[in-house]
Amino acid sequence: MSTQACSLPPPSDEQAYMYVSALEAGHLSVPLNLSLMAANQSDVPIIFPSLAFFLRHLKMPDVKRMAAESLEVGGVPPSSVDLVVLSHLHWDHIGDPSPFTTAEFVLGEGSKQAFVDPGSCHSPVAFSSIRPPEDRLRFVAASHLNVAIGPYPRAMDIFGHADGHINILARTSSDGAWILLGADSAHHPDLITGKMQIACRIDVKTDAVTCAHQYKEVAEENIRRMRSLLAIPRVQVLVAHDIVWYEENKGKEVFLPYTIPPLVECWILSLGVMLG
Repeated sequence: MSTQACSLPPPSDEQAYMYVSALEAGHLSVPLNLSLMAANQSDVPIIFPSLAFFLRHLKMPDVKRMAAESLEVGGVPPSSVDLVVLSHLHWDHIGDPSPFTTAEFVLGEGSKQAFVDPGSCHSPVAFSSIRPPEDRLRFVAASHLNVAIGPYPRAMDIFGHADGHINILARTSSDGAWILLGADSAHHPDLITGKMQIACRIDVKTDAVTCAHQYKEVAEENIRRMRSLLAIPRVQVLVAHDIVWYEENKGKEVFLPYTIPPLVECWILSLGVMLG
């Protein structure tokens, strides 16, 4: 991958954008050395959050009815949700699709095999037995989103973690702010910044190599692309198990019914400090 600076499309007049809210979706215990490589790390599990995200278009009506779980707390009934994008079919990213009685479900085309026969896939124990309804399921192919954006040669690309893994890149303001929702592209923000590396574990009995990603090299390439996005002003990157972001923001007004605020220009912040 080229190391030259990348950019994202500039805002147009009356630019539409998305309101993005975080959702509590549980926690899971993961051995640190299964997902991260760092100096002097141990086998002691750490508790990662499982974050989901609710995206509402600027021009959508503000729904205030009560429903279930995190959406209920935020005042959005699942029956009002139009589209559910599943990053992939691992158990910690599925949840219960039944309350979404009218939504269309979207998966990457690479998830077809896992949908039909998860036992034949890489790390079959990671897949959920729960399935979204087939009559409201759409698989997105690379040919459907065959355009370049930012550091990605195609908007629909292979992200390394699992076949069909999907990320979302969304505008969050009318004047140039963005957010990348990276799902399982990385399991800790230090992987994105380069402070840590993807870990592999070798089974002492079988010599089998275990990694949190199906395609380690592809996952590393995608992490480098995510890192390049961080170099663009006003771009946020969040992953599903971002323990650092979660610890900094739990209890704050970034979870539904509130939204994650878009980043602002640094010079505006500096000017505000000087004027203050």
